[in-house]
Amino acid sequence: MTSALRTRAVHAGRDDLTDLGLHAAPLDFSTTYPSRDSAEEARRIDEFTAGGKVTGIYGRIGNPTVERFEQALAELEGFEYGVAFASGMAAISACLLSAVAQGKRHVVGVRPLYGSTDHLLTSGLLGTEVTWVGPEDVAGEIRPDTGLVFVETPANPTLTELDIAALASACGEVPLLVDNTFATPVLQRPGRLGARIVLHSATKFLGGHGDVMGGVVACDAEEAARLRQIRFATGGVLHPLAGYLLLRGLATLPLRVTAASATAAILAERLASHPAVHAVHYPKLGGPLVAFELAGDPHALIGAVRLITPAVSLGSVDTLIQHPASLTHRVVPAGDREEAGITDRLIRLSAGLEDVEDLWHDLDQALKAC
Repeated sequence: MTSALRTRAVHAGRDDLTDLGLHAAPLDFSTTYPSRDSAEEARRIDEFTAGGKVTGIYGRIGNPTVERFEQALAELEGFEYGVAFASGMAAISACLLSAVAQGKRHVVGVRPLYGSTDHLLTSGLLGTEVTWVGPEDVAGEIRPDTGLVFVETPANPTLTELDIAALASACGEVPLLVDNTFATPVLQRPGRLGARIVLHSATKFLGGHGDVMGGVVACDAEEAARLRQIRFATGGVLHPLAGYLLLRGLATLPLRVTAASATAAILAERLASHPAVHAVHYPKLGGPLVAFELAGDPHALIGAVRLITPAVSLGSVDTLIQHPASLTHRVVPAGDREEAGITDRLIRLSAGLEDVEDLWHDLDQALKAC
């Protein structure tokens, strides 16, 4: 079987469809799965409780459509298992709860992270304690009760890049969790570099159209078993329709990310020479995201765009622009934002699939309002 990502993005999670006489993946809306054999159902519930992967019984245990998406994403990331959730934050919460359940409540975090992730870790709402460090200091902060090292690269919203292999080495036996939402498996596969848990806000590039919300974790069998049990207990399940849309989104993921990345690279180059722009941040890895700092008023820019969509989120077919200090990272204390490089003049842009000249014309006219 071919290992080309572009091919597998189309076929992963669908390899059995021809044998089933189907072309589109089936969408199963069932919330419960009847059986006349209660003794067998009891055995299967015991199997699930013991960490086994069980299909059927009840929709909170699993759903066949969602399982196709889980299988496909895990394959693209190079892992054996995937576990999907109702949102990216539900996925993050489950990973933290998994560590706490093992008696490992301490998390080492490297800023910047997505603002809600930062807030959840800082607040300790799930019983965790976080130590914030630079990437070079991770090894020195690991304790006997450290359950995770949590990083995001390229980081939200500064697009700072981290050396995943070096971090994995510094973690030792502690799992390195990499939020790979921005890069997607098209641009990097952290598992190949030593990350043991890879997480996505599937709402972004995996869905790709701004019309579905979800989260997903790629991991090994042991972690997947814990995450499925946490999902069952807490109810953070992905709806079957969302699973269907996310599976469909994966088929075009390489095409969308490649096209948007080409646009973003051009915009980054032009922004770097624009008199209204103080600095541009664009990853060496490439990708559809561009961050830039204005010399003038960022709110004026947001209010002046006409083609570009002024909204939070990213990874959609249309280009989105937002002011992180006002929106995605508003919950992070101002001092912590500044220390992480999230200044009040920083703008984050997620390139879509529009013509690059049309996007530049809109950006240029909006920059004049600053």
